[in-house]
Amino acid sequence: MQAVVLAAGEGTRIRPLSAAVPKPMLPVADRPMAAHTVDAAIDAGADEVVLVIGYEADTVREYFGTEYRDVPINYAIQEEQSGTADAVNAAREYIDGAFAVLNGDNLYDPAAIDELFERCPAVCAVEVDQPQNYGVLSTTDGTITDIVEKPADPPTNLANAGAYAFPEEARAWLEVPASERGEHEITDVLAQVIDEYAVSPVTLERWMDVGRPWELLEANEWKLDTLERRIDGEVSDQARLEGNVVIEEGATVESGVVIEGPVLVRSGATVGPNAYVRGATLIDEGATVGHAVEVKNSVLSPGATVGHLSYVGDSVLGRDVNFGAGTTVGNLRHDDGDIKFTVKGDRVSTGRRKFGVVAGDEVKTGINTSLTPGLKLETGATTHPGETVDRDR
Repeated sequence: MQAVVLAAGEGTRIRPLSAAVPKPMLPVADRPMAAHTVDAAIDAGADEVVLVIGYEADTVREYFGTEYRDVPINYAIQEEQSGTADAVNAAREYIDGAFAVLNGDNLYDPAAIDELFERCPAVCAVEVDQPQNYGVLSTTDGTITDIVEKPADPPTNLANAGAYAFPEEARAWLEVPASERGEHEITDVLAQVIDEYAVSPVTLERWMDVGRPWELLEANEWKLDTLERRIDGEVSDQARLEGNVVIEEGATVESGVVIEGPVLVRSGATVGPNAYVRGATLIDEGATVGHAVEVKNSVLSPGATVGHLSYVGDSVLGRDVNFGAGTTVGNLRHDDGDIKFTVKGDRVSTGRRKFGVVAGDEVKTGINTSLTPGLKLETGATTHPGETVDRDR
């Protein structure tokens, strides 16, 4: 079966992290988010993958190339972001049999993707508490009979999780009219497949649609928790590693460091001396955690540096961020309430009691900077030495 993986979007809700990197290529544990999807498809039996690309397309091409894990990779360009059916239609020339459609910014239970491929035609579904916020599936005797978008009175709590296995005939049904919101929806294709075929629901045990920065943090918490301990890099005899810790070849852990897993330290990264790293933390390629720094439950993207005597908790740092010595991140409100964060101009709840800062690429802080919870620092933002920053910058 062919797999069409949608990876054309910028991801405006996850900015500033997507300012120069397409959202599906943001890091989740040891690979970009989209690679988890492609890997799941290949493990399920995909013999060809078509990546639909658009925003910062070269980033996707450079990672996957023309062959990935011995499976051919083709690329289709979505010129404008005008809906999921339009994205799949961009790949139409490559489709010549039954095909799966997966989102490159979603994380799926791999076992369910296996089942999706086996039961084609099929669609992945997930049981949710508020189905009125989703496309809702109705079923009879184990077959999907209808899909309704965001109904006021949902017939079931079974939400469409946006992963499909379509018969070859669906290739001819991809050119659907625009919906009320002006997009060409893949659910209109699904509705026609439901009319013509017995479509099976495949229930996901776990699924994430990663759209906002704290969800990227959650995605890393999920995938880092699956790590198996492996020490291939250079680790001082005076360091202590506890639990599921991976130190990749080419990484360095200096004396006095304590790491409590799940933690992944990638090739070219340096930790210490005398640093403390804990919680689900990714220290990506070439990142640096300096002397007496504490990093807790955070993502440090490639090239990020946290200078000595600093604290970073529950945060996401973009590429080549440089936190000056003594930078402290606040991640908890005095009233113990949920932290809010700015998404497309609106302050919204993250649903998290602890959440620090999101720093875009190449942010630089002066020494002894204090950053308050839920702060967004746009690409290239700077702070003055000794400054307390309590507003987005």
